[in-house]
Amino acid sequence: MGPGPVNAHPRVLRASSVPLIGQYDPAMTAYMAETSALYRTVFGTANRETLLVNGTSRAGIEAALVSLVAPGERVLVPVFGRFGHLLVEIAKRAGAQVHTIEAEWGTVFDPAAIAEAVRRVRPRLLAMVHGDTSTTMLQPLDGLGAVCAEYDALLYADVTASLGGNVFAADAWGIDAATAGLQKCLGGPSGTAPVTFSPRAVEVIGGRRQIEEGLREAGDVENELRIGSNYFDMAMLFDYWGDRRLNHHTEATSALYGARECAALLVEEGMEAAVRRHELHGSALAAGVRGLGLEVFGDQRHRMNNVVAALIPDGVSDAAVRGGMLDEFGIEIGTSFGPLRGRVWRIGAMGYNARKDAVLTTLAALEQVLRGAGAKVPVGGGVEAAREAYQGAAA
Repeated sequence: MGPGPVNAHPRVLRASSVPLIGQYDPAMTAYMAETSALYRTVFGTANRETLLVNGTSRAGIEAALVSLVAPGERVLVPVFGRFGHLLVEIAKRAGAQVHTIEAEWGTVFDPAAIAEAVRRVRPRLLAMVHGDTSTTMLQPLDGLGAVCAEYDALLYADVTASLGGNVFAADAWGIDAATAGLQKCLGGPSGTAPVTFSPRAVEVIGGRRQIEEGLREAGDVENELRIGSNYFDMAMLFDYWGDRRLNHHTEATSALYGARECAALLVEEGMEAAVRRHELHGSALAAGVRGLGLEVFGDQRHRMNNVVAALIPDGVSDAAVRGGMLDEFGIEIGTSFGPLRGRVWRIGAMGYNARKDAVLTTLAALEQVLRGAGAKVPVGGGVEAAREAYQGAAA
C-alpha cells in the first residue's frame, strides 16, 4: 500500500504465467497489435505508434528523451518533485541543453508560468511530470499542448504514477509523447513501459532513423545523426512493432502478456470508471489519515487520486512505524525522497489495491502501530472517517 509497486491484479499474474511463444509467431504479433490498440484507449489517443518498451518506467522515459532530443537542443523541465529532477538527469545525459523552473514541493505550477518559460526558452521539448509520487501532486497539463504548438516545441509527459487513476487525454491535450509503467494504477509488475508518440513526434524521430547492418534493404534511407542509444532507439522499435517487424530485441513474452492484461482490465472497466474508483478510495484514505489526527501534506486541490502523503507526527519514528506495518500486518507503506524523506509516509490506493477492504485494513493497522509507537490517536478514528467518506460518496 505504498507509492508503488503495488500488488498486481490476479488476472495479470495468471496471464504472465502462460506458456511462451516465439516473437514472430503469428499469434505473438497479433498479441502485439492487440496490446497497441488497448493502450491507445488507456492513453486516450489514436496514435499508431503506441507500444511497449521492455524495461521499467525509467526505460520508457529514457527511450522517449534520447529519441526525441538531439545533442545541443534545448529542453525545458518544470520541476516540482523528485521525478522532475530525473527528467533533467536523463535529458542532460542525452546531450540536451536543459533549462528548469522550480516550484516548492507540495505545489504545482500555474500553467501560465510554464507558458511564459516556453516563450522565453523556446525549447525543442517541454518535458513534464504529470503525477509526481514524491510529493503526491498532479500537474495540470491541459492547454500546454497549444502553447508548445505555437512555439514549435514538442510536449512530453511522464505519466508513470498517474495513468489509469487520474484523467489523462493525450490527444485532447496535445501531448506528443507519453510514457508510463505498470506498477502503479495499471495494476501490474514493474518491468514494462507503455509509450505513445504523436505523428509529429514520429516525424522528428524518423529524422534520425537508422536501420542496422544486416537488416537494411534497398531504398532504406540512412540519416547522418543517429539516436544515441541502440536499445532505446524508438525509430527501430517502431519498425519492430510495425508492419516490417524488423528484428530489434527478443520481445519479453511473459511481460507482454501481463501488460496486455493490465490494459484489458482498464478498458473493460472503462477509463472514466477507473478514475472514479481511484478517486473514491484515495479520498477515503485521505479522510482516514485525517481521522487518525495526521495532517495530509501538499496542496490537496492538486493531489493525485491514488496516493496520500501523511506528515509523520513529532516524536514518532518513521522507520519503526513502517517496520511495524510490514512485520506485524504484512502491509508496506513508504516514505519519500529529498526534503520529504522521513517527514511523510506515502500511502497508496491504486491499481488492484484501490479497494475498500484494502483501505480500511491499512488504516486499522496504522492506528495500532501508531499507538504502539506512543502516538495519541483517536480509537477507530481512521476507519470511522474512511467509512463516513464511503457512505457520503454513495449517498
